[in-house]
Amino acid sequence: MFYVVRNSDGTILSVSRVPVPGIEPQAVLEPEVVAFFGQSTTNPGFEAVDAGFVRVLEDLIDTLIGKGVIRHTDLPDAAQRKLLLRKGLRSRISGALDLLGSDERIL
Repeated sequence: MFYVVRNSDGTILSVSRVPVPGIEPQAVLEPEVVAFFGQSTTNPGFEAVDAGFVRVLEDLIDTLIGKGVIRHTDLPDAAQRKLLLRKGLRSRISGALDLLGSDERIL
């Protein structure tokens, strides 16, 4: 059960799990409550910002590794695998060319 506060036109302004006197109770799966948490275009849900935030974290990790602050092997195995998977997917999507390969040296 959630408790909602509405403005004068009936739009939900806030939602609480804690009952407060004068606040209307609403079922968790009520369409308006679901819309309030994730479908609003003026107030994007976590899903809308997570992809961008993940990219920021990925770039931050790359920067820290590049500057020698941390090593890739300092990260847990699961994190290493996920980062490598994302890098591979990103390079394929962006059409990156790897003409020499990552381990070849030019003499």
